[in-house]
Amino acid sequence: MIQISNLTKTFGPQILFDKVNLQINREEKLGLIGRNGNGKTTLFKIITEEDEADSGDIIIPKNYKIGYVKQDLDFKEETILKEAALGLPSDMKDQLWLVEKTLFGLGFTKETIYKKPSVLSGGFQVRLNLVKTLLSQSNLLLLDEPTNFLDITSVRWLVKFLKNWKKEILLITHDRGFMDEVITHTAIIHRKKIKKIKGNTSDMYNQIAMDEEVYERQRINDEKKRKNIEVFISRFRAKARLASLVQSRIKEIEKKEKKEKLEKLKTIDFKFNYKPIDSHIIMDVKNLTFSYDKNIKLINDLSFTVHNRDRIAVIGPNGKGKSTLMKLLNNEITPESGTIKINPNVKNGYFGQTNKIQLHPDHTIEEEISLESPDHNMQSVRDICGLLLFEGDDALKKIKVLSGGEKSRVILGKILISSTNLLLLDEPTNHFDLESCDSLLTAIDDFEGSVIIVTHNEMFLHALATRLIVFDNDKIFLFEGTYNEFLNKVGWIEEKEDLSVNNNEKTSVINKKEIRKKRALLIEEKSRIIKPLEKKYNELENTIKIYEQKNQKLQYELITASQKREGERIGKISKELHELEKKINEKYEELDKIMQIFEKETNKYEEMLKFFKD
Repeated sequence: MIQISNLTKTFGPQILFDKVNLQINREEKLGLIGRNGNGKTTLFKIITEEDEADSGDIIIPKNYKIGYVKQDLDFKEETILKEAALGLPSDMKDQLWLVEKTLFGLGFTKETIYKKPSVLSGGFQVRLNLVKTLLSQSNLLLLDEPTNFLDITSVRWLVKFLKNWKKEILLITHDRGFMDEVITHTAIIHRKKIKKIKGNTSDMYNQIAMDEEVYERQRINDEKKRKNIEVFISRFRAKARLASLVQSRIKEIEKKEKKEKLEKLKTIDFKFNYKPIDSHIIMDVKNLTFSYDKNIKLINDLSFTVHNRDRIAVIGPNGKGKSTLMKLLNNEITPESGTIKINPNVKNGYFGQTNKIQLHPDHTIEEEISLESPDHNMQSVRDICGLLLFEGDDALKKIKVLSGGEKSRVILGKILISSTNLLLLDEPTNHFDLESCDSLLTAIDDFEGSVIIVTHNEMFLHALATRLIVFDNDKIFLFEGTYNEFLNKVGWIEEKEDLSVNNNEKTSVINKKEIRKKRALLIEEKSRIIKPLEKKYNELENTIKIYEQKNQKLQYELITASQKREGERIGKISKELHELEKKINEKYEELDKIMQIFEKETNKYEEMLKFFKD
């Protein structure tokens, strides 16, 4: 359990949170939400002592272990497997099966785990640190955007892992569906305070809306009462016979705290402009083939047609060609063979992984967005900047000083100011907060044109997709149906293979026979450790029971001796009682130590055994 009391943190003139209180109880999985810039990551850094609060306390129990994904990518071991094993507690260093299972779950393969960590891409290096954190058997997992750099199958695995986690979790993520799947409670940093409830993000947003509606009604009622009292004071202040009443009303006003009108919070409001198109066919792709390496075909003989109002989701593991397909459709790269025929009246808006590079670093936000304005109407440009929370002088910031999230908003701004009938969106939710993701989802849903979107956000997939282009098992195929229908009828290969390795041979890492064997060995090992502890615990309980019965008897004898005024006997019994109470206290201390070891060992084996369910 962690107790946060009266915590305050400021950055210059900006107050992030002011005298906030929060308690994380045993086995709670708490989602932390709030707008970008409200202090979610800062709160994490204060808990891990990477940053300091201005005032307030964070009380963490002794020996309470906090696990979080470190930003340090300086790896020490010669293989990915050995590096990941560094995350294991000292008493579990031989549990390499658990290391392998976690690595495979987060997208590493049997082949890659024996390579050096230095060969990994930046995204996979972050994943490796996430693996080490998940293996740490911490009391509390602090997870800040853990789905970044994960593909959809890894996200689904992580959901299951965290749902089975028996201890505490504090989670920040822009993926609302992921958060709601995992959490038991939600906390929000809102108006410089923290509010916590039992339930998911929808429950919290509903509660906040209700609270603010009630507050506003009370404020209006209080304002009316205050005005009436002020009128009374003004009217009767000069009348001596009403002086006491006037004074009591003055005291009433002074005592009553004035409720300030709530500041209207800025929200991002996406709306894509639609350019009408008469044709039913937007794009026709035939026998598309592409590869960077002639021996490995990323895309091979892919055919599909994009119709007006289509909602096509491109899904699959990372590194299989999803972004490459989007570049081909946007005519950034040329296919080896096959054709992409695009209706001449199509005007597309492209949000890609390389768009940020194309932003001119010395342009202001206004200048960059105005490049896409058909008539260079600066009022329209400023309106778009305002919608994206670049108001006033903020719109004059240079591109080079913007964060990743702000650059993403600029790219969307360039699309929003244009009139389009086809949206090509490659992971558009990265760097956005939950509110911005909700607004983007609504805007895509309302768009009258066609959409092709790459995303691992399953909430987007369930809400939008009516057709799918699936990259899985080194194949690409078109699935005519929703994402839910895909899961029910086809599903992911990795999830079908019980504890399988994601490689070309699809060799089973641990088959059912091995699972049962390892489970039996673990149960036997648990019994060897736990039974002596149980025996010792029972012996101590019996000893304490005997001592306490003797203590009761001596207490009775002491009362009798006192009544008879037997001074010598009173002294003898008192000495005996003192020695006995000392023994009882010693036995209780022994019992407490045994109990702590018993609970620790029991929890350890329960955590290990849950991975060996048939």
